[in-house]
This record gives sequence, structure tokens and C-alpha cells, in this order.
Amino acid sequence: MTNITRNKNVALAYSKENALNAICPYFTMFPLEYPSKVLRKHKKDNPVVLDPFCGRGTTLFAARNFGLSAWGIDSSPVAVAIAKAKLAACDFEAPISLASRLIVDTKPNDIPDTPFFRAAYHPRTLRDICALRESLLLLNQDTDASVILRAAILGCLHGPLPKNIVNAGYFSNQMPRTYASKPDYAVRFWKERGLKPLKIDVLRVLRRKIERLTGLPQKSPSSTAQVLHGDAQLPKSFEAITSAPSIIITSPPYYGMRTYVQDQWLRSWFLGGPSQVDYSAGPQLDHGSRNTFAKSLGAVWRNVGQSLSDTLHMYVRFGIIPSASVNAKDIFRNSLEESGINWRLVSVRAADSADAGKRQANQMKTDSAAAVEFDFHVERI
Repeated sequence: MTNITRNKNVALAYSKENALNAICPYFTMFPLEYPSKVLRKHKKDNPVVLDPFCGRGTTLFAARNFGLSAWGIDSSPVAVAIAKAKLAACDFEAPISLASRLIVDTKPNDIPDTPFFRAAYHPRTLRDICALRESLLLLNQDTDASVILRAAILGCLHGPLPKNIVNAGYFSNQMPRTYASKPDYAVRFWKERGLKPLKIDVLRVLRRKIERLTGLPQKSPSSTAQVLHGDAQLPKSFEAITSAPSIIITSPPYYGMRTYVQDQWLRSWFLGGPSQVDYSAGPQLDHGSRNTFAKSLGAVWRNVGQSLSDTLHMYVRFGIIPSASVNAKDIFRNSLEESGINWRLVSVRAADSADAGKRQANQMKTDSAAAVEFDFHVERI
């Protein structure tokens, strides 16, 4: 066996093992290797893990792999829906059966009729998506099956057109996987290229995705309720955490990156949001200046630092977009000072460029500048 073949086989095995972590691609997601490396070093201490900017739940998934309890907080409903799936455990057939029943039993009342939705989805496909949307919104209480189903739908909602419709992995006309294009741009893009939405079998696509989720039936050390929807700048967002975290692993929003809400507008619509882009900022860190950003980030570190754990280590991957033209190290150090917590900076290392997902951005010829990132390790003293 050649080294190339061996490397491909290792990569394939790794991909299958971590398929649950990839249930929904998410732009600017940090790699699984980062939290895994940290937890491998601390596993013997059986720590409780917290990610106050949990995003799509990569830290939570890493903690699950190590059998550790983990908590996550995020202000984005999309992030919370995806992260919850990283802590769910159920039989493969449960979410698939649920989807089948909901599609058959639900006659959707709200099917968007705009140029975007008409060009993005075949009418039958859109009907089934809306049936799933409305029925999941009406659920009185989530189950692990509904959590997995919701995240799988978000992961299939938009992406590339298939070469063979039988192998379709997404419901939409040609789009990126990690973020939703703006409606006017998307409609123009499809029209100029003569791209039409295909009649996609929603249930078939979901079955293909869910059946690949190796490890899904295995019991998780944490419940899906340990992913909290809230603003980590506010102390009340931490009130539901019932076990004191001793390891923080997180990656705050990049300084200068203000489009998280807008980039996920279509997934937000599926979760009950409007059928057009919401350009309001929402509960985000203050990007007005490097000082206001450091102050709002410091509020998070202050809340994190209130943990009753005897020891508290914090590992942060922090980045800026190149156009911001500021020093990421200075902003991070200032945020620690703003927190009012006595932190000791243990180490600072350059991280790999955050270029993951650029291939998806290129599908529609959009710009996707890589961020400049550093890995910080601090401890409370």
C-alpha cells in the first residue's frame, strides 16, 4: 500500500467516525483537532467543559468523544440547533421515521412564494420542507430524534446541485453549503446560468445523511439540554449550568466579521425566522472599535471566570479578518484585562489560517478571505 493510499484510507475512516460533527456545514467553524488536542491533555482530570461561543458544537462533540460532560452557549438559534445534535443519541430510524410521518401528516400553511424560493426549490420539494418546518416548530418538547432531524434538515437545506439526482445531498438549486446566498444575488446567478431547481426527494436525502452518522446510537455523557440559547455577555445565560466548568475551549466571533446572522438567514427561516434576510445585528459582540470589542469580549471572560471550579483553564482560538488591520494579540490581552478576573497568559501560538469552507464560497464566486488566528491558553489564578 502506498503512502498516498494509506493517507486516503485514514482520512476516509476519520471522516466516517466524525460524520455527526459534520451534520451541518458552518462557515468559520474551527477544526475538531483543536479541542481534541486540549481535552487529550486534560482528560485524566475528568473536567467539565464549557464553550460560551459554541457555534455548531465542535467543542461539545470533542468532549463527547472523550466521555466528558460539556455545556455550550450561543446567541444564534441556528448554532444552538446544530450544536444540540452533537449531544443527541438515538436509533438511526427514529429521526427518519419522524420525518416520514411529519411529511405525510402535515399540510403546510405557509409556503413562501417569492422569486428566491421559486427558483431555489422545486414546488414539491419546498412543500415537504415547509411541512417539516411547521411541524417541528409546533413540537411541545424536543426529543433526541427531533434534534437530529432538525440539524440534518439544516445541513441539507442548501448546497451544490448533484451530477446524478439519485445521489443528491441537498434540497436546493446551486448554493454554497456553509452559508446562504442573498436572495437577489442567488436569483440572478441561477438565471444567468439557466439553473433550475431539481425535484429532490427530501426523505431520501435525509436518510442518506442520517444513516452516515456513525456513533449516533451511542449514549452521550451530556443531554441536548446542555446547549443553551443565550448571550454569553450576560450573567443570566450561565444560570442553567449545573456543574462548574474547569476547562473552557472556545473561538469567539472574528473581530470585524459582522455577517454571521445574515449568512445563516435561510436556516434561520427554517427555525421560524422571516423568509427574507434580517439585517439587524442581534446580540453580538460590539465591533464598533477594537476597544468596544475587547470590552464586550471581556464581559464573557468575566462570566466564565465566575466558575466555582478549583482550577480553570481557558483555551481560545481568536482571529481577525485581514481587512480589520488590528493586532489580534492586543485585543485579546485587553479583553482579559476588561474582565476584571485575574488571568495568567500561559502561551500564545499562531494557528493555521482559518480557510476551511473557502471551497464552498467559491461555488458562487464570492470572496472568502482567510482569518489571521492565534491559540491562547490562560488560567485563572
